[in-house]
Parts: sequence; C-alpha cells; structure tokens
Amino acid sequence: MAEARRDRSAIPIACAGAVNGPAPTQGDKRPKPAVLVGAVDRRAFLAGAAALAAGCGRDQPRPLFSSDTHPDGYPTVEAVKEMARLLRARTGGRLDVKIFAGGQLGSERDTLEIATFGGLDMNRVNLAPLNSIEPLTTIPSLPFLFRSTAHMRRALDGAPGEAILAALEPHGLIGLCFYDSGERSFYNTKRPIHTPQDMRGMKIRVQNSDLYVAMVRALGADATPMSLGEVYQSLVQGVIDGAENNWPSYESGRHYEAAPYYSLTRHVMAPEILVMSKARWEKLSAPDREAVRGAARESVPFMRALWDRRVEESRARLLAEGVKANEVDDLAPFVERMRPVWSRFVVTDAQKRLVRMIEEMADDA
Repeated sequence: MAEARRDRSAIPIACAGAVNGPAPTQGDKRPKPAVLVGAVDRRAFLAGAAALAAGCGRDQPRPLFSSDTHPDGYPTVEAVKEMARLLRARTGGRLDVKIFAGGQLGSERDTLEIATFGGLDMNRVNLAPLNSIEPLTTIPSLPFLFRSTAHMRRALDGAPGEAILAALEPHGLIGLCFYDSGERSFYNTKRPIHTPQDMRGMKIRVQNSDLYVAMVRALGADATPMSLGEVYQSLVQGVIDGAENNWPSYESGRHYEAAPYYSLTRHVMAPEILVMSKARWEKLSAPDREAVRGAARESVPFMRALWDRRVEESRARLLAEGVKANEVDDLAPFVERMRPVWSRFVVTDAQKRLVRMIEEMADDA
C-alpha cells in the first residue's frame, strides 16, 4: 500500500477551517480530507486532535466523534447509531454522533490514548486494552466468573458494572455503558474437548492478554498470542491447533472451515465498553451529560437484541455446515484449574470486593 501523505488533510478535524484551511466553496474540486489515521504520523494526528480538545469553533455545534474497530453493521456500531438517534430526538438535533467504524481511526489502544487527552470524543473498545489502566476492568474477563449470560448482564447492569464505569474517570475516561461480546468457547482442528486433558499440548490462539495466556496454560495447552486476522491462515497451516471465541466470530472468520470441533466451555463472557473522553464530557452542560448517558444506557437493550439474533443465526448456519459442537457436561475440572489464575490477577481489595459482588448475583447464589 502506498505510504499515506503526512499532511494535515489526513487528520479528521471537525472545525476544518482551524487546521485544514477554509472550507471548499460550491464547485470547488479540491479533494476532501481523508480519514487515514491508521497510516498517518501519530504526532500529526494528535496535533490536530488537540485543536478539537481546545474547543475550536465553539459557536458551531459539531457531532461527537466515536470510534469502533468493528465494521459497519456490527451490533456495537448499530447500537451507537441508535444512541445517536436518541440524542438527536432529545436535543432537537443539537447533539449527534459521527461514527468511524471498521478501525478507521486506528487500533483500540491508539484510540484510547487519543480519547484520554480529549482528541476523540467516544470509543467502543474491548476491556483488554483497559486492563493496564484500571485493574477493575480485569474482573469481568476472569474465566468462569459468570454462570450465564443472564448473570453477566445482571451484574454489569447493576452495582458491579457501575463500579467499573466509575473507576475509569480518574484515567480521563467516562464509562457510559457495556455491550455484549458473547460467550467464548474453545474450538480446534483435532477433537472435541470434554476435559482439560483433551487440551493437553494443543497450541491455542489467544488475545494479546496476560490473563488469557495464563488461562490457557492452566488448562495444559500452549497459549499462542496473535491478532485475530492471522488465525484462519494459522489454523490452515497448522501453526496453531485451535482458538477460542464466540459463535459469530467463529463463523465470520471462517475458522470453522479448518477447526470444526466447537466445545461449549463458555469460559469467558467479558463485555465490551463504550467510553467518552472526560475532557469532552466536561465541556457538556449537565442536561447534555444526562442526555448522553441516558441515550447510551438505552442503546444497550437494542444492542443485546441484535447480538442475540446474530448468535443464533451463526450457530444455526454453522451446525448446518457440519460443525461438530458439543456441550461440556462437567466444567468443575476447568474451574478448579482457574484458582491460581484468579489468585494472580485478583490482588487488590477493590477487585476482591467486586468479585464477591458478582458471585452473589449468580443465578444459583
């Protein structure tokens, strides 16, 4: 791919006249600014974003800029669109959201960094990039913490979820709401998994997360961190034997073509999270803050309905394609092996309190 031009036109700036020069007049043939943050020099982007944070063009309302690495049409992207619709309705069109989907603004770690100092208004991210920022965000990713999707939703809609969202404010972020990311299970090229012994020696792809690496190693497998985009080819070539993810990701990445054994361990149900830059939040009036938070919260049931439908559609299609899915009747041996993992990652008093709160909300508590 040709190297992107490192000029100001590659920076997404709302008040373009402040950085990119005057707006084109009618009939002007000059090219429009392109969103090329993934390839543009980071300092150039941050300089442009700083102009936004400084509040250029205060007399001209602009939409809230929101980033998502998922593609257009994905449930989290559609949920933020629903949030935007609610905001427009409640503010007479004064507040709106412009979504940059499909990773247009860079990786989740990059966009989080930009948001923390005010260069990006909103960001939908996985919890993993937040783990090094705020320890409480590690807790929902603990293996076998949630007994069911209903348990996970109940906890994140309640006091445990509120505690995690509030913990982000000292780090320059305002937690708005949680979105579902599904039940993760193991799949592989070799055999069904019924016990941890079935995983012994398998090379299992994981996210670039110390917690996920520790989890897979505790089950006797060889954890292999790699990006999601590398998984299909690695399965085909035998670089890895398996991975772990939810039904829709297993389908959309075509991983089932090489790894037809899908074992329903449901070991992690970590959510995704929508955050807002604290710098931008503090520029909003109290009523506008209430409108933003309320619209975000009300987008959650909308997202969950889309997600549940997508999960069922993926599951049905894959079973029809011949995927060999199996329930894991006895999860106790898996859970037992997670004790040292929990001990390693649940270390602060606040983390321990949060775990207790979530466990007390279990279906069978």
